[in-house]
Formats: sequence, structure tokens, C-alpha cells
Amino acid sequence: MRFYEIDSGDILIDGINIKNIDKKLLRKNIGMVLQDTKLFTDTIEDNISYGSPKANFKEVYKASKLSYSNNFIQNLPEGYGTYISQDTLSSGETQLITIARMFLYNPSILVLDEATSNVDLLTEQAIQKSLKTLMKDSTSLIIAHRLSTIVNSDTILFMENGKILEQGSHKELLEKKGKYFELYNSQFI
Repeated sequence: MRFYEIDSGDILIDGINIKNIDKKLLRKNIGMVLQDTKLFTDTIEDNISYGSPKANFKEVYKASKLSYSNNFIQNLPEGYGTYISQDTLSSGETQLITIARMFLYNPSILVLDEATSNVDLLTEQAIQKSLKTLMKDSTSLIIAHRLSTIVNSDTILFMENGKILEQGSHKELLEKKGKYFELYNSQFI
């Protein structure tokens, strides 16, 4: 998103160096779900519509249904009108609010940085379902240590100390019996 410029190499989107793309245009087309998501002291509805201020309630509601956040929102004292702060919701609920934001924002490029690292298994399953739908029409970059997050990816890059050690699909990487295979076995066997 060019919050800082890279020291070496190039990042290309559709063959165009991002240094040649207006920052505002670049950022308008990229959405992020981070490990440490921030919420604002405001209503649930306003937290979901952050980044999409023209969204109406019907659109916010649809995004929350798609992100599986509607269930817990309905149980809050004022529903979508409930005022929250950073520590009001669990980390899983916070992630689901952020994913609802992305459904509303609908970016063409999606960056998921450890989006399920701080959640329990049930919440992770809900997040996985919603992310599968969200990623359907976007280019998605997923940074994860939990391999359950990436096993269905088209291409996986296994990196260590800033270097790409292995590249391929989940199946291809398991067949290589390299570093990815070792990590997969440590998590699932």
C-alpha cells in the first residue's frame, strides 16, 4: 500500500510498478485484514462501514451476514447501534467485524496478515468460511503460520528469513517433502 517505499526490487500489479500508481488509487483497491485489527469507539454499524461511509444499513447487514458476524451482533445490547471500543469484543469478533468491512469495501486485492492467529478453532472455522467467499473475486495475499489458512491457495510460497525456499500448491509442496511438509506435519499429524 506504499506506507513506506521498498529498498530493492519491484512490486508489479498487472505489469505496472506500484511506484507508478497513484497512492490513493492503489490504496482504494487494496483491503487488509490484519492480526491486530483496530476498532473505533463508535457503533458496530459505523465500525463495519469504516472505509465505505456511503454504505446504507442494508449493505452493512449483508456484509455482516457474509462475514458470520451478524450472529454475535444480534446478541449485543443495541445490536448494530451498540457502542464499542477496542476492548469490547473478543479478538475473533473483532476479526469478523474487519472481514465484514472488507465485504462492504470489496477490494480487488486482499491482504490477509495472520487473520486467524488469535482466535479459537470455532471462530477460525467461521472466518475461513467467510474468507473463502470474500477471496472469490479478488487477488489475495495470505500471510500465515496456521497452514489451515492457506491449504486451498493456488500458489504457496514458503519463506524463511526473507527468502523463498519452496513454491507450489499444497499438494505439490507435500510431495516435495521439504520444509513445508515438515511444518504441515508438525501442525496436523
